[in-house]
Amino acid sequence: MQDVIGLQAMGRLPADGLAALQQTLAAVGARLEALQQRGLGAETSLTLLVSPAAAGEPLAAALQALGLQVAPLVQPAAEPGQSHVLTLMGRCLADLPLAPVAELCAQQGLTIQAVRTLSEPGATERAALELSVTGEPRDAEAFRAALLALAQEGRADLGWQPDDLQRQHRRLAVFDMDSTLIQAEVIDELAKAAGIGERVAAITERAMRGEIDFRASFTERMALLQGLSEEVLADIGAQLRLTEGAERLFAELKRLGYKTAILSGGFTYFARQVQARLGIDYVYANELEIVEGKVTGRAVEPIVDAQRKADLLRELASREGLELDQTIAVGDGANDLPMLALAGLGVAFRAKPLVRQSARQSVSVLGLDGVLYLLGVEDRHTRG
Repeated sequence: MQDVIGLQAMGRLPADGLAALQQTLAAVGARLEALQQRGLGAETSLTLLVSPAAAGEPLAAALQALGLQVAPLVQPAAEPGQSHVLTLMGRCLADLPLAPVAELCAQQGLTIQAVRTLSEPGATERAALELSVTGEPRDAEAFRAALLALAQEGRADLGWQPDDLQRQHRRLAVFDMDSTLIQAEVIDELAKAAGIGERVAAITERAMRGEIDFRASFTERMALLQGLSEEVLADIGAQLRLTEGAERLFAELKRLGYKTAILSGGFTYFARQVQARLGIDYVYANELEIVEGKVTGRAVEPIVDAQRKADLLRELASREGLELDQTIAVGDGANDLPMLALAGLGVAFRAKPLVRQSARQSVSVLGLDGVLYLLGVEDRHTRG
């Protein structure tokens, strides 16, 4: 990258060192492009890439004023594995709430042992830091609530998970389709074509928030579609758009050896199209019954509801010879919560508040490829 300088700083970092670092960067007009931290106390080592290069000299002086020894960067610092990983994700590194997160960790008795940049220097579309953390939160529920609040305040995604062996050996990823893989709720699009869009969308919204049972809502919405022409399906299918980051995510999952599946309360007619575009291995969705060119309005059993999704995740894991800890599930609705809870890594994607609060991980600011950061994948190791 052009106009970037690298610095290595060593010495005793103050307890509020990360906050002081951000203040120092702002004071000298420097932009943080990458950061790694190793060690604690007198043995602390910081590796920084900052821009513009002209900011290097005043930044070095400011770091020295903090009591650190500073030298030009020779090589990146390596980071050891730790017991937990805290992932900060957003559109650029400068916007990530690093200082508040560091303060929260200190309050909870957690120690940040290392910081690794997962994104490319100068990234403006997606950026991520991975913090290696030791210790257990003093109050796990309060810690999680505080992370959610920081994420909402700072327009960032924050992930907290054990840094265990399974994290590096997951091999099956399953996804909801509507509003997860594609930027639409297909049943709502069908309803618009039938002239009953508002009625059906209201039912969909309540179901997604978990206010009404998915199976009951699905049957009710299907009945309202009775008589819709089959010709409408092709028109809607041609207009469906993949969600941001979907193609990159599936390309990388395939490269990493994952099997993938759609587990959707939507329809197989559209799921097969998404399968072909993304190279997905398995598809389980609902059948749209059509007789004499018209939608019958009847729901065809078995309906893929919340319980069916969880059951299918179990079946697929068994078929692939995997433990559930080796699986990933991603979805946005209340009917996805059982499979998100069952999977080793459950991710609520651009989800309603109930789902985001209930799922262990969430991605709302980035696209679907933000899931790669939760796996610890660095951008420099991907193909796009």
